[in-house]
Amino acid sequence: MSRRHRATERKVAPDAKYGNIEVAKFITKVMQDGKKAVARRIVYDAIEKFASKIAAEDHIEAFERALENAKPQVEVKSRRIGGATYQVPVEIPASRKRSLAMKWIIAYAKAKPGRNMVDALAQELHDCFNCQGSTIKKRDDVHRMAEANKAFAHYKW
Repeated sequence: MSRRHRATERKVAPDAKYGNIEVAKFITKVMQDGKKAVARRIVYDAIEKFASKIAAEDHIEAFERALENAKPQVEVKSRRIGGATYQVPVEIPASRKRSLAMKWIIAYAKAKPGRNMVDALAQELHDCFNCQGSTIKKRDDVHRMAEANKAFAHYKW
């Protein structure tokens, strides 16, 4: 019998405005110091601004497409074989794909100088929707690293 306690994913309630679980998780990622109301306002305003920029009728569909464009498919993990450490490309589970995409979007939005978070987040979502910008560059770098190390793919287990 395994002594390891496997992590289980908790059920997340959908957000109040759109009734979407992805948006609720995004709000939680944006939240700092437990200020969920502030995070909600930032995310909702950013989605509104982003949807008006691209003239989308369905805000959530546009948000999900931007998130989908930012999701990585593979990443590299370090494996120690013998005395050497190899960067082994592995496919990413769906929950980690979503988590990485959200984390990158928020991090690059925060890194934009001279803008408030609403404008920066809307701009980053707009860039992801159009497959350009910092988040997409990060995703491509991760894919490029995995492609460069595909010779070690037989080490994954």
